[in-house]
Amino acid sequence: MPPRWFLLSAFLTITFTGIFAASRGAQDTTLPVVPFPKYDEGLDTLPARKQAQLDSASQFKVFYQFHFTDQLKQSGITFRHNAVPYAKDQYMRVHYDHGTGIAVADVTGDGLYDIYFVNQLGGNELWKNLGNGKFKNITGEAGVGIKDRVSVGAAFGDVDNSGRQDLYVTTVNQGNILFQNDGHGHFKDITHEAGLDLTAHSSGAFFFDYDNDGLPDLLVCNVGVYTSNEKGPDGEYVGLKDAFFGHLYPQRFEHPVLYKNLGHYKFKDVTAEVGLDPHGWCGDATFADIKGDGFPGVYFLNMQGAGHYYENEGGKSFVEKTHDYFPRTPWGSMGVKFFDYDNDGRMDLLITDMHSDMMDEQSPAHEKEKITRHPSPDVLGGPVDSFIFGNALYHNLGAGKFEEVSDKMGVEQLWPWGVSVGDINADGWEDVFVTAGMNYPFRYGINSMLLNNRGEKFLDSEFLLGIEPRQTPYTPWFAMDCSNPDMLADRGKEICAGQTGKIMVSVPKASRSSVVFDLDNDGDLDIVTNDFNSEPQVLISDLAQVKKIRWLKVILVGTKSNRNGLGATVRLTANGQTYTRYNDGKSGYLSQSVLPLYFGLGDATKIDRIEVNWPSGRKQVVTKGLRENETLKITEPAQ
Repeated sequence: MPPRWFLLSAFLTITFTGIFAASRGAQDTTLPVVPFPKYDEGLDTLPARKQAQLDSASQFKVFYQFHFTDQLKQSGITFRHNAVPYAKDQYMRVHYDHGTGIAVADVTGDGLYDIYFVNQLGGNELWKNLGNGKFKNITGEAGVGIKDRVSVGAAFGDVDNSGRQDLYVTTVNQGNILFQNDGHGHFKDITHEAGLDLTAHSSGAFFFDYDNDGLPDLLVCNVGVYTSNEKGPDGEYVGLKDAFFGHLYPQRFEHPVLYKNLGHYKFKDVTAEVGLDPHGWCGDATFADIKGDGFPGVYFLNMQGAGHYYENEGGKSFVEKTHDYFPRTPWGSMGVKFFDYDNDGRMDLLITDMHSDMMDEQSPAHEKEKITRHPSPDVLGGPVDSFIFGNALYHNLGAGKFEEVSDKMGVEQLWPWGVSVGDINADGWEDVFVTAGMNYPFRYGINSMLLNNRGEKFLDSEFLLGIEPRQTPYTPWFAMDCSNPDMLADRGKEICAGQTGKIMVSVPKASRSSVVFDLDNDGDLDIVTNDFNSEPQVLISDLAQVKKIRWLKVILVGTKSNRNGLGATVRLTANGQTYTRYNDGKSGYLSQSVLPLYFGLGDATKIDRIEVNWPSGRKQVVTKGLRENETLKITEPAQ
């Protein structure tokens, strides 16, 4: 076993526990702020990395001369993520530090898209979009704060096809919640009445219509048992000391659950009935119609082992077909997204792998490389050659064949979490934003913005576009008393060098989840992140201000299909080029949103046609009323 194996998932065994005992509730802004000693190791490399991206500009065939600026303060958003002590003060090697999601939907029907931030302690927050980049906290009146639970993921969806976006929230062993939306920004907990009383170590969840009966069903991922039944001082369950070897204990497995929507806000657990049995520690999942028969299959991530793809057999059952499509899968998966990166009309698949990066420490110069050192097969849970130790990008070749091209396409990152996809420069090619970083006790890691170079390669551009480095790259983490001799052992001595009395130790910031959407309604796409134990970023693009752009937003309204059109495929043709979007709502890590499908049109001056393949099987062609720089609502024909 490699000597660095116990770095797995950033869970170093820290010996100076006295430091953490002194830090409970210690966000004291009056204390001197001292950077964690390892903090500068990542920051020192940032100028050189920025220069390297500037030097690479000659490779770009696409527009990149625009910028993002963090306008959190201007937005009015004051949300701050608060981590449980086992991921912060009383650091343990446990899955709590995987963070939480962020989801977006128009919860009041005013045409503006509101943001739901998921938190661990202190409650989640719903921020209403007031327009012009401004937001208002409506959590209290909406009733979706859930202050008494440690939340994880969120999914918006129109459960009863009423036109109102309901909300499902997952928690850590404290019961998941379904909120019914009255359409005016008020939500009601109807979990028990709906038959959704699930208590598990739940994670990602999404709505989709697996049997195409017009009602959105619900799939919930459960990680596995990583806590005891003992509660900590803030109401969270205490993490198990060997949590990150939990995949080696079959009794800790927690099954994902598929709920069939029976109508009238009633659900039924049909997991066993349809044959879903993906053993693994599933943090998230997604769906797509790979086979092309209109019935979506499901890809289940496994954060410690092989992934699983289940093909949908006509809405009646699911059959595992992983090795038919994906013979080797990432070992430590976190984020997942189906999208068409090369505009050939077929859905490709991107998976990020964070846990493999914890097997060995990569220097900044080697962050784009796969991990080469790994533990033995008995710890991995399978033969070494059956895994990819890093990200995977599966290029869909058609006829059920995929080719893994992550290295060729340049999509490897260090410590990646979630994936958000969108045409950031409105040129018709979908780009990728990857949240990354590990906070304490590691060095600074960067979020990645991968510009799609016309399907030939993804080019690193986060420094070119102003996404990195952050304005303030560190955040307060814990307090310690340097006058206490018990705190001067090991790294405590290093931290306290030259310090006396109480100090606040700061560590690198890191994002977990993100969402890409047109926040300020100016036509270009912006980015909002949910950062771990810190404030979010509200990254506003100036693309529409520096360049004439052309775009179209498409809102689907199903009639025979589910109202949100989940599972529909939309193809837009302009100037002889066809762009394909699959409506899965998968907006980022641990999150599902209800947003328009965004088409950048590049230099096209005329939209020729739009084709919609609805989940009901109906095919619709629109050729009239297609104008650039508008939001087009397409309603499924009644017949």
